[in-house]
Amino acid sequence: MSPRKSPFFELRSGAVDTLLFVVKTTNLDEMRAELTRRFEATPEFFANDTVAIDVRRLAENERVPLADIAKLLDSVRMRPIGVVADSAQHAWANEAGLPLLDARDPRASKGNGDEGNEAGKRVAEKSAAEKSAAPAAESAAPEPEQAPSAAAEPVRISSQTMVVDKPLRSGQRIYAKGDLVVLGMVSNGAEVIAEGNIHIYAPLRGRALAGVHGNHDARIFCTCLEPELISIAGIYRTTENPLPADVHGKPVQIWLEDEKLMIEPLRLT
Repeated sequence: MSPRKSPFFELRSGAVDTLLFVVKTTNLDEMRAELTRRFEATPEFFANDTVAIDVRRLAENERVPLADIAKLLDSVRMRPIGVVADSAQHAWANEAGLPLLDARDPRASKGNGDEGNEAGKRVAEKSAAEKSAAPAAESAAPEPEQAPSAAAEPVRISSQTMVVDKPLRSGQRIYAKGDLVVLGMVSNGAEVIAEGNIHIYAPLRGRALAGVHGNHDARIFCTCLEPELISIAGIYRTTENPLPADVHGKPVQIWLEDEKLMIEPLRLT
């Protein structure tokens, strides 16, 4: 048998999408207090989500105890998988024993001036996006548990558009390299991710993440907005901040404007 072939396993190149935990301070106590405050209201929301620790926003002479940050993230049930660092930071970043990772979003680098500052808002500063809409109605209650179904099978129209014509149940995840069209309900606990736009012609009750590789022009369209999370280019909003009554449960479009998520009702008639 060829040494390159095995019936037991394969090694393939690939890409994994993960959250970035962007470190902007060396004060671990303040970081712990803020992280606890952010997640105590929704302790299960990011449970078991993978996260990379991004230290590129730190000054040249600043260092942080990465092993302690990894333990801190683990305490809120997030799973650190590595460190994103500039080449000058590699020496001390390696000391934590976490693998060094490359981030595909060039705007996240502090070496890019204003662009780096903007990208730092992606994951670490959701409050700026949340303040763009006034609180109103409460989020929808979860559906009763349903019997597990087979994974939805996407139907590709072209290399740039994916269509999913079945409902997505809790735990299911769909990723599209271009636009994504979903014709069934996205249930609580399900997740749809696209590098382009997302169109959902049914209730959105799970997570929808559009423009995941930094596409600020991406939009989300859905006919009934009741989400756990919505995100464009890494800027997100959760049910921790209730949606206004004029968009909750309504047909809407969502886009970015000045680093803030904008939500507008769709006039379908």
